[in-house]
Amino acid sequence: MNRGFTQLLKKDFRLMLSGRFFLLVLGSLVLYSCYIHFVYAKVDQAIYPVYLLDPQGRRTAASDYITVVDGRKALEAACGDRYSVGIDLSSGTPEFYLLSSGAGTADHYRTIWAQAVLEGNTEGQAEVIGSNSREMKNRREITAEFLFFELSAVGFLGLASLLFKEKQMGVIRVHGILPVNRTMFILSKLSVFLVSDLAFAALLTVINLGLGPGAAVLPAVLLQAGILSLIMALIGFFCAVRLPDFKQFSLLYLVLAVFITTPVFLAGQTGVSGGWIDFHPMYHLFTAMKGAYFLAPNTKLPYYAACPGTILLLFLLAHRTLTREMAREG
Repeated sequence: MNRGFTQLLKKDFRLMLSGRFFLLVLGSLVLYSCYIHFVYAKVDQAIYPVYLLDPQGRRTAASDYITVVDGRKALEAACGDRYSVGIDLSSGTPEFYLLSSGAGTADHYRTIWAQAVLEGNTEGQAEVIGSNSREMKNRREITAEFLFFELSAVGFLGLASLLFKEKQMGVIRVHGILPVNRTMFILSKLSVFLVSDLAFAALLTVINLGLGPGAAVLPAVLLQAGILSLIMALIGFFCAVRLPDFKQFSLLYLVLAVFITTPVFLAGQTGVSGGWIDFHPMYHLFTAMKGAYFLAPNTKLPYYAACPGTILLLFLLAHRTLTREMAREG
């Protein structure tokens, strides 16, 4: 049994090598790291730009954080990015104007910041967010997002492409005749992709957060990466066995990218919580990944009960589907 499993592992590893899978992963690692180091981490976005409408000139003190506008339309246009805050002093009493960003907490902080700027109660922009510098906060945030979407794509698309290649080579047909253990067949593929995903997660984390901060979050990050990797790999395996060709699978992957992962990303960026997003399973995986990077891992018992249950259910579904496909091919 062990020898047969080892042979399956070697076969899957060679297929990944021949398909240049590791080269693609290495390219993604380099591309993501270069973007994080040289672009995103260096972004120095001003904290909530404040625009002031003061036609009577009541405010005489200048401020580096306030931009004076000439009219109400100019004020509203400047706040159209849903990030800036406007202050209208036309009536003598400050009237704060802002378009909601979709997150009530963020909107509240925007108003507090604008009021502090108006009163001159600031000594400078925030350089530390919690225990993180602004750059480290940016690094943690974007690294978590890159890792989430990379694992979602690699687990789903990578394993499926490997299985489609085997189907074209007639491997499924041969295994349908030979006494091959279906469980070992699935586990070998899950194993090589899981190890690959964990290695990618570790390298991406350490390279972009640094050795000390990276090592601190690595246990929690690897746990979430392992959960996401297994779930996406099993979904990809099931779809690849069920669908007859890669074209149909590519369409399904497009649906996954556009209608499943994109809403999660937008919800995470805008800080939306509650409502329909709580029923989106990928959202909880996404927030757990982000929490791991900020040393605030998900500790909710239902989450850790649902993840193993989901993995087991998907494994049984993939096993049953593979058994039917082998029986049909054999």
